[in-house]
Amino acid sequence: MTPSHLQIRIEKRLSNFKLNVDLAIGAEILVLFGPSGAGKTQTLNAVAGLLTPDIGEIIFDGTTLFRREVQGEVVNLPARMRRIGYVFQQYALFPHMTALQNVAYPLKPPSDRNRALDLLSQMHLEDLADRYPHELSGGQQQRVAIARALAADSKVLLLDEPFSALDQPIRQRLHAELRSLQAQTGLVVLYVTHNLEDALTVGHRLAILNEGKLEQVAGIDEIFLRPANRKVMEILGLPNIIEARIIESSSDHALIDWNGLKMRIGHSLTGYEAPISGYIPPSEIELIAPSAISGGGDANYLSGHVISSRPSGGYHRVVIRLENGSEIEAVTRKADAANPGSSVRLRISEGGIIVSRK
Repeated sequence: MTPSHLQIRIEKRLSNFKLNVDLAIGAEILVLFGPSGAGKTQTLNAVAGLLTPDIGEIIFDGTTLFRREVQGEVVNLPARMRRIGYVFQQYALFPHMTALQNVAYPLKPPSDRNRALDLLSQMHLEDLADRYPHELSGGQQQRVAIARALAADSKVLLLDEPFSALDQPIRQRLHAELRSLQAQTGLVVLYVTHNLEDALTVGHRLAILNEGKLEQVAGIDEIFLRPANRKVMEILGLPNIIEARIIESSSDHALIDWNGLKMRIGHSLTGYEAPISGYIPPSEIELIAPSAISGGGDANYLSGHVISSRPSGGYHRVVIRLENGSEIEAVTRKADAANPGSSVRLRISEGGIIVSRK
C-alpha cells in the first residue's frame, strides 16, 4: 500500500496576520507547535474545509481538496466530502447519544453497529459502548471522539489540543495509544498543541508556527540540534539563549564574544550570519570548585555566583549570574555548589553551544 501524503500550500489573510503555510505530511504525526494565536487551529480548519484560504491548494493522495489562484481549476470540496476526521479540544460529543451512537453517527448507514463497535474496540472502549458522555471520564470521552473521527474511513486525522484538559498520567497513556493507532493504520495525523511536553511525546516531526508563518519544520532531534533561528529557540522555551559576535572562525573551531565573555565552539562558524544566536543546554555546563582554574585560562571557564537553586529529580537547577551580568542555568549534583550567594566557576563544553544559522 502506497503511504498517504498530504500537501498544504495556502495563504489566508486574517484579522491580525497573514497565515502562510507550506507543509508536506506523510504517514506520521506532525505536531503544529507554537504560541496561542500562531495560526495552528486556522491551519486545521483550512484542511478540514471549515476555513477557505485566499490562495493555494490542499492535496491528499492526488485528490485536490482545495485550489484557488494557482494553476488549474478552482476546487473547494465541502467538509463533508473530504473524509477528514477532526477531534476538537472540547470533544463535541452528542450528550444525548451513547458512546456507540456517537461513533456510529458518521457511518452510512448510521446503524452500522459492528463497524462502530470495532472502532470502540480499537480505543479499548467496547465495554463502555452503552454509556453516555457524562458517564465517561475525560480520557474515555477523548477516545470516543477519536473513534468517531475515524468512523467515516478517514485517512487524515486532525487533533486540536486534544489532551490539554486531562491529567498527566492519562495524557501519557493517550499519547502512546495515538502513536500505536497511527502506526497500525498509516494515518496522516496533524496534531496541534502549545504544550512542548505533549509535542515531544507524541510527534514524529515538529512544525514551529509563529504569527502565521512556519519558522521551521524538522524532526524533533534536528530542531533541538539545529534550530532555524532565535525565534524558534524562544518558542521552544530553550534555556540560556545567547547572542554573540564571531571573533574568529577556522575549519574546525570558532571563537565568539558573548557580552564580553569569550567562548570557544568546537566547529566552524564560517558562513553564519552575524551576530549569531544560540543556546547552551544546562547539561553542557559543569560546575567546578572556584579554585580549580585560575583566571585567564581556557575561554570556556567562566566565573559567577549562584542567585537561586532548586532541587529537580536528584539534581539541583542552579541560576548563576556571570561576571558580565548575564544569567545562566546549570544542573548539578553538587549540593555544596548550589548554595545561593556562593561563588562558582563553570566550564561550558565546546560542543555544547548550539548555534542557529540565522
